[in-house]
Formats: sequence, structure tokens, C-alpha cells
Amino acid sequence: MTAIESFDTIYLDLSKEPGKCRFAENGLGWKPIGGGEAVTIDQSNIGGAQWSRAAKGYEVKILMRNSGLTTLDGFQKEDYERLSKLFKNWYSTNLENKEHSLRGWNWGKAEFGKAELTFNVQNRPGFEIPYSEISNINLAGRNEIAVEFAGQNGAASHKGKRAAAGMDQLVEMRFYIPGTTTKKEAEGGDGDAASDAEEEKNAATLFHDTLIEKAEIGETAGDTIATFLDVLHLTPRGRFDIDMYDTSFRLRGKTYDYKIQYEAIKKFMVLPKPDDMHYLLCIGLEPPLRQGQTRYPFVVMQFKADEEVSLDLNLTEEELKTKYKDKLLSHYEQPLHQVVAYLFRGLANKKITAPAKDFTTHRQQFGIKCSIKASEGFLYCLEKAFMFVPKPATYISYEQTQSITFSRVGGAVSALSTFDITVVLKNGAGSSQFSNINREDLKALEDFFKLKGLRVKNEIDEDANMLAAAMRDQAMDSSEEETAGPKADRGSADEDEESVDEDFQAESDSDVAEEFDSDHESSGSGSAESDVDNDVGEEEGDDEEPEEEEPPKKKKKTG
Repeated sequence: MTAIESFDTIYLDLSKEPGKCRFAENGLGWKPIGGGEAVTIDQSNIGGAQWSRAAKGYEVKILMRNSGLTTLDGFQKEDYERLSKLFKNWYSTNLENKEHSLRGWNWGKAEFGKAELTFNVQNRPGFEIPYSEISNINLAGRNEIAVEFAGQNGAASHKGKRAAAGMDQLVEMRFYIPGTTTKKEAEGGDGDAASDAEEEKNAATLFHDTLIEKAEIGETAGDTIATFLDVLHLTPRGRFDIDMYDTSFRLRGKTYDYKIQYEAIKKFMVLPKPDDMHYLLCIGLEPPLRQGQTRYPFVVMQFKADEEVSLDLNLTEEELKTKYKDKLLSHYEQPLHQVVAYLFRGLANKKITAPAKDFTTHRQQFGIKCSIKASEGFLYCLEKAFMFVPKPATYISYEQTQSITFSRVGGAVSALSTFDITVVLKNGAGSSQFSNINREDLKALEDFFKLKGLRVKNEIDEDANMLAAAMRDQAMDSSEEETAGPKADRGSADEDEESVDEDFQAESDSDVAEEFDSDHESSGSGSAESDVDNDVGEEEGDDEEPEEEEPPKKKKKTG
């Protein structure tokens, strides 16, 4: 009878559910307690084993001969002797007791192992990163490396099994690596001394290249099915080379590299630009592409409409007939944007989405020039959704739309020539506003939205009706003024013309004469002078006696 050693409450690769682990002479196996698929490891595939303190007790790390590794966590301290004997007797492997560094230092030395990257502090491991958990590596700066980990919704099926074990997960780690080194020193050879200056390499760059090779982020050139060089990307901004593989594609730029699984592609759109000279290829990703703290749920590429390419795929006839039958051709000689679209459709098995044929602008184009806040772009009406590109790339399905409102640009000079669209989402999910749309596209948009069964509110027509009513009222008021004739009441304007001007002129002459003309006999400031003037008038029998009495009266009125 075959001897078996059993251990309960053991966690495989930080799994949420514990299981039962059994060791036998021909290998070991683990099965979850609640039932499920069992994991087995053959004795011939065990290349080494380590014992160390871990999250749920003590951990046994099994290094595979095929470069993989498996961890079993949850053992007790007293299990070490028992496990050490069975590994030595059954698998001819020493169970190495490895103590981790507890100093808490964040500086140390990186060591590239067969299956994982180890960060050592004073010759003790501070932490380890299995290569299988790394999804992407980027040069974040001259001396800084950003290492991204496979998420819960992650990339390939063999990636991210540890990260998916819990709700909280580490998504990125950065290493600062100062200094330079030479290729000769890195390879341990004796290169030509004259070429040392040319071979000298930044230490961070060497770390980056080594980790990419170990983690198999960049496949070899022989594995690529097709490569497109120097493709302009609007989101994220820059020029990238596109390498297309069997299960993933890679964007290689001067600063950032991205490896994206075809499984992450949820949408693929080909959008003609309104300039009739370019096409935009928009790829929707879930999870989004990450660049530091910035997330890009859409990758937007731009191609010239008249740029053609002749391409032979790096696939055998047998692969084309069996694996990619009716999906790919061995040779393409077409516009570049069509070839890229056909390859993504064949490799990612995604349908190509195009703008709805029921809508075109007043210039017979599919894209509407508009803006989201300060960002200008183009809005496309697809069969099932809105799509705004290039930045911020915004996708709104018609099913999520509660209502659409057309409104005039408030207080803008262009209020008569442009308008805004506000799309309100269901369940209080917010709204999006597309501004500065040409007024000539209003009718076509309104008809298209009604065709799709969307609720539309046109505040522009309401404003126009109110303005027309106000204009009619104003016209009626002006017509009433014309029929009233010259006797119409003009308010204080008549008083200004008839009374104020004449009084001002007469009083001005009188005042000046009285106060400043020393030879004027009829003017005076006292009552005695006034009496003298009256006596003289009576003796001479002047007919203008009332006029001579006016200055004193006015003097009294103004004085």
C-alpha cells in the first residue's frame, strides 16, 4: 500500500478557500474542501522546495523544473520535520529553511531567480515576485521601473492567480535603480575595450530588459504574427510599434510598453474622421490600460486613409487552415487601417463596429465636431451607443441613456450658430455634455434620436418661441406709438426740450448781467438798488415796466 501524508486547512497560492493536501511517493495533490478541481504535481517536476514563515502560518514553496512555482500555506511549525523527511526520501529534495528579512528597509539588491524576482535585504529575502504575476513592465523614468501585476480581471488565464485571491490587491510596484553598467559586465565577458563606451548601459534599462525577458512580456520576433511600425496613437498619446501575437498584442513605445491580452478587448470600432483623410481605430479595454495613476479604457489609433500596405502573416498554411480558418488570410494588400482591423477581428474574435448608417451630418459625414469641456473631438452615433474620441474617449450606450436635451449656448457669441447636447444617464449615473455643435446638424440629430426611441427635449425651440413672442409684443408696442401721433406722451423728454432749456437760457443771461456787469444800471443785489430802479421807471413813463420788475423776482426765486 502506498504511503500517504495528509495535511488539512492548507491554502494553495493564497486561495480564499482552504483544502486538503496529500503527499505521496509519486507526487502531491491539493483539493479544496468545498469541492472543485484538484491540483496535482508530479514527482519528476519538483525541482526544489523552501520552508518559510508566511501569511497563514508556515509556507512550503515548490519550485518546478518547468520554471513555475506553487505555494502551500497554512502549515504548523512542528510540521517542518515531517515535511523535510518526506521531501528528502520521496522527491530527493532538501526542504530549505529560509528566513525573511524583518528590518523593513526599502533598499536592497534584486536577484533574478528561475521563477521569481527576489528582493534581498542583507542577504535575506524581503519579498519575492513570481514572474507569472507580472503583466507589464515600463520605464517610468531614467532610473525608475514600474512593474504592473495581473489584476483580478486580468490578462491570461495562467496570470494573476494570486492577485485574484483577495479584494485588495497590489497593482503596481516601482523600483529606483541608480547608476550605469556595461553590457560586458552584465554578461560577464571580456568585450572590446574600445567599445565599452558604446556598450555602457543605464542600470535601470538593463533591469527592465532582463525582467521583460524573464517574465516573458516581450515574445521573440519569431512569435509575432504581424508587426506594424510607428503607428500614431491619440490615446495614450505617442507613436507605438504594434506586435500581434497569438493571444495578445504589444504596444512598444520609447518610454512605455504595454502587453494586452485579446481577452481584455470588449469593443472594437472603426471611425472615419470628418476630414476624409484619416480613420480612427478605437479599442475598448476592460480592465483599462494603466500609465501610472492614469487609466485609459480606450486605445485610439489614427491611420491615413490612403496609406496602403502589403503584408504576409507569419503563419503556416496548417495554422491558417485549422486555427484561423475563415478568420485570417495569408496575404493582405489593402489600406493599412483595414488590415489592422481585419487582424484584430480575426485574432481577438471581436466584431467591428462602425457608425450608424441612419445618421450623417449636413456635410454627409459621420463624425460631429464638438467638445467635452475644453477638449475638442468628434462625436459618433453608433447603432447602439454614442462614442466621443479622442480624449477623453467616452462611450455611452443608448440603453443607459434616460434623456437627451438640446440647449442653446448660454451667453455665447455663437449662440445662434451652435448648440449643446446633454445626455442624462439612468439611475442617477450622472450626465455628459457635448458642446459647440453646428446648428445645421440639429434636425438630423433630433430625427435620429427619435428613430432610436430616445427621449428628446428641445429647449432651443422653446427659447425660439419665447423670443418670437417677445418680438411680437415689442412690435405691437412700437405700432401703438406710431398711431398716437405727435401728441403722444413722451414722458420727461418733452419737459427737457420745452421748459428746461428755455428757463436755463433766460436765467443764465440775467444772472450773469446782475453779478458781473458793473455798468448794468438795472441790476443789483440789494433792495435799495431795486427801489431806485422802480422810481426811475415811474418818472419816465416806461412801457416796459413789468419787464424791469422781472429780474428782482427771479433773483428772489433763485437767491
